[in-house]
Amino acid sequence: MKDVKAQAPQAICELVPQNTSRDLLINRSRPPFDDRDVRRAMALSLDRKAFIDILEEGQGDIGAAMMPPPEGRWGIPPEIVATLPDYGLDVQKNRAEGRQIMQARGYGPDRRLVVKVSRRNTAPAVNATVVLVDQLKEIYIDGEVEPIDNALWFTRVMRDDYTVALGATFNGVDEPDQIFYETYACGAENNADGFCNPEVDKLIDRQSAEFGQEKRKKLVGDRAEAG
Repeated sequence: MKDVKAQAPQAICELVPQNTSRDLLINRSRPPFDDRDVRRAMALSLDRKAFIDILEEGQGDIGAAMMPPPEGRWGIPPEIVATLPDYGLDVQKNRAEGRQIMQARGYGPDRRLVVKVSRRNTAPAVNATVVLVDQLKEIYIDGEVEPIDNALWFTRVMRDDYTVALGATFNGVDEPDQIFYETYACGAENNADGFCNPEVDKLIDRQSAEFGQEKRKKLVGDRAEAG
């Protein structure tokens, strides 16, 4: 937008929301990332607001699975998002907890975990991965950015041919069925890490079968808080 305004000062630019989220992908089949607590430490290292400030000049919102309000009709309010596991706004407190987890597993300033962080080979994607790598350093993980050619990216992800990666989910509509069934259900095509919980599938089906919008909205929000 800055470039457009600089080249065409008379242009009227309107910023509109895009239903897209960045995803930290962790291959749970590869040690030490098969340890749930190591994955949790990585989540605790994240400063989501810094991603928005650095990459989007502050134009973005922190949300859960659904598009955040006010643009999103199904997303949960930011004050509830902040109460979700590992979403607390006190980044330094989160990272201190993450370091404790890693130290309990033998990592620290003198023994750091080295890993390749894969990403599509486009400038926005690589820039975002650089931010991620910088944040992972806070919990003794040294990441090396591994750009993957666009033609190979999705194949690599679907074959689990990565250790840690930074992906993105592009949602066409603000609708729970599209997001839940495509990304979180067992066997879903966009379910990159293969998460599968039959009980979660039942909850997804339950909200989908609900005709009353307000009741359905509550079901969607409850599942987001629980997940």
